[in-house]
Amino acid sequence: MVEWTDSERAIINSIFSTLDYEEIGRKSLCRCLIVYPWTQRYFGAFGNLYNAETIMANPLIAAHGTKILHGLDRALKNMDDIKNTYAELSLLHSDKLHVDPDNFRLLADCLTVVIAAKMGTGFTVETQVAWQKFLSVVVSALGRQYH
Repeated sequence: MVEWTDSERAIINSIFSTLDYEEIGRKSLCRCLIVYPWTQRYFGAFGNLYNAETIMANPLIAAHGTKILHGLDRALKNMDDIKNTYAELSLLHSDKLHVDPDNFRLLADCLTVVIAAKMGTGFTVETQVAWQKFLSVVVSALGRQYH
């Protein structure tokens, strides 16, 4: 089990309290699909992902990005048991969708970049430490069924 300080909890809650889920979710998933084009293979049913412009304009990608961020709400609400909170989702992504677990880390990195850009100077070292810890726990939980 991961130990969270009061400061880390406050930082994570603060980030989520200011998130525009539609904007940040869309930008994060689009960035992941553009920067790491091999991740597109899991989104074949989402239509044309031929270039950055079509990816950024794709409403299915935008909706899935928002869904991902709302999925992170579950981790926020269950910070003391993220592993069990994501057990079903991990199973879905490993057994049914066959998603390479490294893609969770790539998306987490893109999410960090987008949030850091949005927060600007408010994305302090302390903020990054808490945020990276949170996402690392989420990524580990999502990859749990692969081990």
